[in-house]
Amino acid sequence: MFRILTTVLLIIAAPLAAETRVPEKQMEIQLGFAPLVKQATPAVVNIYAKRIVQARQSPFQNDPFFRGLFRDFGEVRPQVQNSLGSGVILSEDGYVVSNYHVVGDAAEIRVVLNDRREFDAEVMLADEDSDLAILKLDGAADMPYLNLRDSDGVEVGELVLAIGNPFGVGQTVSSGIVSGLARSGTATGNGRGYFIQTDAPINPGNSGGALIDVSGQLIGVNTSILTRSGGSNGIGFAIPSNLVAQFVAQARQGHERFQRPWAGMNGQPVDADIAASLGLDRPGGIVVSGLQKVSPFLEAGIEPGDVIVAVDGQPVNTPAEMIFRMSVAGLGEEVTVTAVRNGKSFDTPVRLLAAPEKPQRDRRQMGKSTALPGLQVVNINPAVLAEYGLPLGSTGVVVEDPGPFGGQVGLRKGDILHVINGETVETTDDVQQVLSGRVRVLAFDVQRGLQRLVIRFRL
Repeated sequence: MFRILTTVLLIIAAPLAAETRVPEKQMEIQLGFAPLVKQATPAVVNIYAKRIVQARQSPFQNDPFFRGLFRDFGEVRPQVQNSLGSGVILSEDGYVVSNYHVVGDAAEIRVVLNDRREFDAEVMLADEDSDLAILKLDGAADMPYLNLRDSDGVEVGELVLAIGNPFGVGQTVSSGIVSGLARSGTATGNGRGYFIQTDAPINPGNSGGALIDVSGQLIGVNTSILTRSGGSNGIGFAIPSNLVAQFVAQARQGHERFQRPWAGMNGQPVDADIAASLGLDRPGGIVVSGLQKVSPFLEAGIEPGDVIVAVDGQPVNTPAEMIFRMSVAGLGEEVTVTAVRNGKSFDTPVRLLAAPEKPQRDRRQMGKSTALPGLQVVNINPAVLAEYGLPLGSTGVVVEDPGPFGGQVGLRKGDILHVINGETVETTDDVQQVLSGRVRVLAFDVQRGLQRLVIRFRL
């Protein structure tokens, strides 16, 4: 499936026997990148995915006026949704990387190689925030694959090739350069991403494809393009190979969800005004505005007001860049964080840990005898804060699934429940107790993002 932010990647086939370089002699110029492409394309695959989605069948769905008024009118029925994308083989035993938006939640996945061999595939690990997924080909052996390059060594101006299956027309190769590094935030439409920017043409169907350098090593995987028309405007984004390596490692360890190191910290980029107020000679870094009491950064001696400027010697200027650096290092590792306090720079080691599950989530699903059958809630802990992107100081209970009735009355996944019918709820047990009583009217005091809402309805 293609989405308005779509990116392309370049791939390379089985490990190269010799280093490939930029053409110099007349014969090499005539051949161009042909030798490199011949070696790379066998490791680039086409991916066909099917997923079952719940779609509402409404007699007004084709009417531009009444469609909005009656969006919740009509019967909900399952439908098959098809998506087309690309992928890159990363190992002889058939591990493949692609985008989450291509294969996430897929019920059936078919992978077609360049030599027309076909394999069924299973999602081993997927993460929507990073838009990455690792697949395993059933019964695969002796597969052509691409080597991963250290993406920290990629420089702006390097020649790159993008290989994928745009518009389903077949495997296609395009060339360009690395246009920018450390792209994140509003430039890509994803505040949690961190990308390599390229001007190599990228189009629908290239998602999950490969971005390779002139030595045939994989430096990135497609995820999005920046466009107003839906076509390629020469601004594409690829997920760096160093993050892909962590995904493959965790997939081999048996993780089904990507385990991202937890910072337990709020911060914002340092612009010119903030730099002036802090007495810094130039903008850059992330100013710490808050820390959880069990944050590993707090334990390492970081304080509110400090400016974090680097992780393991790599500069960080947005929270997304810092999380990327932590994710690349991996859980259980120790990174060196460089910070500035009162104009003086210092280094401190930070141990990378997963967000703790204390207190326990204590997941509760409301039964048929309750006021809202199917409503599922969990207690808020650091892991839940990170998973749902909730404000750092949030406490209480969060909606994990509103259920069929909760969704109809306006509750959403990620809503924090504070008060139900005038009673403060601090745990999932409190919610179950309130909803188990005989009530005719329900009033929820809800926090949704930075908004406080009151949802009232009659049963």
